[in-house]
Amino acid sequence: MNIGAASKASGVSQRMIRHYEKIGLIPAPLRRDSGYRDYADTDVHRLRFIANARDLGFPIEDIRGLLGLWSNSQRASAEVKARAIARAEELGRKAEALQALRRTLLELAERCHGDDRPDCPIIERISGEGGTTGNM
Repeated sequence: MNIGAASKASGVSQRMIRHYEKIGLIPAPLRRDSGYRDYADTDVHRLRFIANARDLGFPIEDIRGLLGLWSNSQRASAEVKARAIARAEELGRKAEALQALRRTLLELAERCHGDDRPDCPIIERISGEGGTTGNM
């Protein structure tokens, strides 16, 4: 199938398919006599795997490792589980950091008068005039 059909079947954009091919996440497909890429059902299955892993928050290098585990019928599920737990912990740390940023923004917005006056704690904080540049 051509790249358009592979994109539709996998839910991965044509641009990302080319990118995944370029970085080696999917093998280069065979080419038709016309020079167009010719994707097989196995390529679409691999693209779906990549898309699902991305949806779960795995970065490219982790997906590379997961693809290796997926293709290894002798894999230990403990290794897959460990990778999932590590990723979940990283996502938890990021979620906590985002919550801290959200609280900071809401606190700054609460202190801002939001009227015609020029003084604004939000601008002061961003410019470094309002104290530290870290969390409040």
